[in-house]
Amino acid sequence: MTLAFINIFEGEDQAAETDCLLREEGKGEPNMVADNRNEETDDKLTSDVPDTAHQISTDSWFQAGFVLTTGINSVFVLGYSGTVMVPLGWIGGVVGLILATMVSLYANMLVAKLHEFGGKRHIRYRDLAAHIYGRGAYSITWTLQYVNLFMINIGYLILGGSALKACYVLFRDDHTMKLPYFIAIAGFVCTLFAIATPHLSSLRLWLGCSTVLSLIYIIVACVLAAKDGINAPPRDYGIHGTSTSRIFTTIGASANLVFAFNTGMLPEIQATVRQPAVKNMLKALYFQFTVGVLPMYAVTFIGYWAYGSSTTTYLLNSIFASPTYEYLDTKFGIRGSALKFKNLSFRIIARGGYLVISTLVSALLPFLGDFESLTGALSTFPLTFILANHMYLVAMKNKMSSIQQFWHWLNVAFFGLMSIAATVAALRLIAVDSKEYHVFADL
Repeated sequence: MTLAFINIFEGEDQAAETDCLLREEGKGEPNMVADNRNEETDDKLTSDVPDTAHQISTDSWFQAGFVLTTGINSVFVLGYSGTVMVPLGWIGGVVGLILATMVSLYANMLVAKLHEFGGKRHIRYRDLAAHIYGRGAYSITWTLQYVNLFMINIGYLILGGSALKACYVLFRDDHTMKLPYFIAIAGFVCTLFAIATPHLSSLRLWLGCSTVLSLIYIIVACVLAAKDGINAPPRDYGIHGTSTSRIFTTIGASANLVFAFNTGMLPEIQATVRQPAVKNMLKALYFQFTVGVLPMYAVTFIGYWAYGSSTTTYLLNSIFASPTYEYLDTKFGIRGSALKFKNLSFRIIARGGYLVISTLVSALLPFLGDFESLTGALSTFPLTFILANHMYLVAMKNKMSSIQQFWHWLNVAFFGLMSIAATVAALRLIAVDSKEYHVFADL
């Protein structure tokens, strides 16, 4: 079904292939960094690669697929029963997740196909936007991306602290250790992890551990929820609240839907993929949005079936900030061995400082569901859907039919309106929760 949806605009694929042929004939831009150049005999295509302190073209599509898949099946999956299904119900939740899967795959494919647009390999989202729109778009896209990843980090830290607190109260329910303390502990561990992994390609070993641990907590969650569901009395699956509150929670849930499937850093992940980068990235995306979504579907639907409208959130720990780290490492010339004193001390100061700020904000306002909605509204909608469709429209406009152009403009307009509405809804939720809870609340 999803592949059929993607193939509706087959003419766009042909346009992308035409662009590749133009680059093959040498009509691209001049080389920028010769030692990063990648020449592949598979597609006889050479693309210029910008300067970067991180590794380029080192990973298989399968590894990239696992990076994307672990992103989908991160700790947030244990909360989608409550943040997506409860506000939308069975029909809205199931249909919404399937539609979000399809449109997210389509939007990410658009970005992936632009990776070598103009004969240059765009290893950063902001570089791609600047190449298509001009230099002014660089700062705007970088701001959106930074906000997106910063808020995702905040969510992960809140979840890590919540998980540690849940383990603590199993043994001691004396309220001595508060949630902000556990968030601080989670932030410290994440800082150590950020220092130990200099770039995305160094995640190989961690990906294996992460995949195993992800499967463990997803399987455990599914088994325990199924057991509770079998033994529980009939559940309430109704959507509660006033008409006004239901409108806002529904809009907020739509932001959570797009948040579930997108990281806002696809070009950075694609930069690590070996040539042919576009074909291999498409393989990784197909893996992510087919096999990769099944665990998330399972835990989301089983959790809601077991607990109904009373479903709550409980999650674990991870971290994502690679574009920020790559920017700092490249700007300050952090190259060579990760264990060199200069490189190690820089990562401790730069990444440690970044995560100290993230941890402080997480402890200050630990409203997880609200941050999911705000992240989806402020950055995921613009980065993944609005920019993806409009960039593809601008880049391939001369090769599109009027129907194809109308389709992309329709996407831009629709997701633009959704972004505005979801931002208002998320800010309302944060305002309501801020009145109910004090800062550094022990939730």
